[in-house]
Amino acid sequence: MRVLVVEDEPDVAQALVWGLTAEGYIVDTADNGTDGLWMATENAYDVIVLDVMLPGLDGYQVAQSLRERERWTPILMLTAMTDDLDHAEGLDSGADDYLSKPFSYPVLLAHLRSLTRRTLGARPAVLTAAGLALDPAARTVTRDGAPLDVTGREAAVLEYLLRHKGTVISKSELLEHCWDASRDGDPAVVEVVVHRLRRKIETLEAPAVIETVRGKGYVIRSEES
Repeated sequence: MRVLVVEDEPDVAQALVWGLTAEGYIVDTADNGTDGLWMATENAYDVIVLDVMLPGLDGYQVAQSLRERERWTPILMLTAMTDDLDHAEGLDSGADDYLSKPFSYPVLLAHLRSLTRRTLGARPAVLTAAGLALDPAARTVTRDGAPLDVTGREAAVLEYLLRHKGTVISKSELLEHCWDASRDGDPAVVEVVVHRLRRKIETLEAPAVIETVRGKGYVIRSEES
């Protein structure tokens, strides 16, 4: 999942990058509201972590501008201010959730998972398909109850496909959401990761889960498909 962190305190921003990257997120950063608004407008993100007190545009202005432009990426707003009116202003400006500093890192991750589930509609905490189960919180994958050893990149691709079950996802979309900006956009890397995933999750006893749609991408079929 791709996250934009808009935070002007270098230590806080770096801690968020390290922590979220370790959890399998792809993280971009901006250290001011003006750049944050531009990045959120020009790129597709699954969630935005947005500080309130920022140089240039503040977090309220960024959130409001995004909603006025009909950009509906979920926003988790961070602030050191704890007044109820500040909380209300953040939500009224367009934020979807609110977290006061200092915050517990596990709580931050829980808020991000909740926002992702909420945005994609009613989804269970554990993502499943054809006996396959991925727990984003625990970062574990099983097939028919047996644990599978997958890499962080493989888990990220699998999670994205499971969260969009029934929808054909192109290689370019997977690159955009599961690789960092330094990747040169070569779709061959997606093919390699999907091939590795298939070797791990599909056997003679366990049927195929990830389907290739020629010329379009990959899909995990929903039970209704």
